[in-house]
Amino acid sequence: MQSFKIFTVFLSILFLSACANKVQYGDAESIETINSEFGSTDLQQIAEKMVDSLLTSPSVIKLSVTSTPILFVEKIKNKTEEHIDSESVTDSIVNKLLRSGKFKFVDMNSVDKVKSQMGFQKNSGLVDQTTAVVIGKQVGAEYMLYGNLSSIVKKNKRNKDVYYKFTLKMVGLETGLLVWQDEKEI
Repeated sequence: MQSFKIFTVFLSILFLSACANKVQYGDAESIETINSEFGSTDLQQIAEKMVDSLLTSPSVIKLSVTSTPILFVEKIKNKTEEHIDSESVTDSIVNKLLRSGKFKFVDMNSVDKVKSQMGFQKNSGLVDQTTAVVIGKQVGAEYMLYGNLSSIVKKNKRNKDVYYKFTLKMVGLETGLLVWQDEKEI
């Protein structure tokens, strides 16, 4: 009886291991063209092209010669019919720009949480006021970076063609002047 149980467990393990899918990791930077939908290769190409363009723009170089411009980045708008994680595109661009050391960023996504924490420090009675953050000392953004991703889809019975256009702009908040703009087509 005991050997039958051991044999049953052994067969179960053997059966489960035979049914398991084999998972392998690939190179995140390799070209991925499984279908016509927006993918990781597209995201990487967009982020690389836009950051290179922004950093080599004469007007932006001029701004960053004497100081480090402070940017506010608006989440990229997805104007395609696909579900595309446009926040991921935004994050990739911000990461590359931040690593360049040419810009500082104001994180507008955390404003409500920061206000809540500052209110807690000031009003709860639980925080030593000599260590509490002073309200009204945050640095304001000088420029805004924003953009959108759009697509045109054409298809017939056999083929589907998807054209993506990514546009990114940088505007001065004080003047409203467009400082830089570029686009990437896929």
